[in-house]
Amino acid sequence: MTLSRRRPLLVLSAVAVLAAAGCSSSDATAKVAVPSPPAQERAACEALDKLLPDTVAGQKRHDPTPDSPLTARWGDGDAEIVLRCGIPRGEEMNDPKSNGVQVNGVWWVVFPRSEGPRFVSAYRDPYIELLTGTRYAHDASVLQAFGAPVLKATKNAL
Repeated sequence: MTLSRRRPLLVLSAVAVLAAAGCSSSDATAKVAVPSPPAQERAACEALDKLLPDTVAGQKRHDPTPDSPLTARWGDGDAEIVLRCGIPRGEEMNDPKSNGVQVNGVWWVVFPRSEGPRFVSAYRDPYIELLTGTRYAHDASVLQAFGAPVLKATKNAL
């Protein structure tokens, strides 16, 4: 009998927590470092920005600050996806033990992080970085939405 009395209280508590989480948003404070690529790469990034989808993996686009065609953002928290175009080629790209995955014609190097995987495009100019939340720790399907836009806006670096 005590259990049945607690159940409504637990349900109400869970609803209150979920409602509070839904009302709090980090959108207004989400800041992303904007890359500074050379002019030709910047032009490709600007073209890519116009081709990016409004929704990725069920997450709606809401760009970070400062506003830039070199950055884009979808989702929040563990479902966050942040794109940065025109990043420099990092030394970590030279590691022969790095894992890679090809999704919709684009090769990505996968770098595990506690916050969620980091994906960097390979064999494309300019380089594109996707920082993803923990929801995508074992799921590269988030990359599907980027295949066609990346192939169209960037050039093969091979």
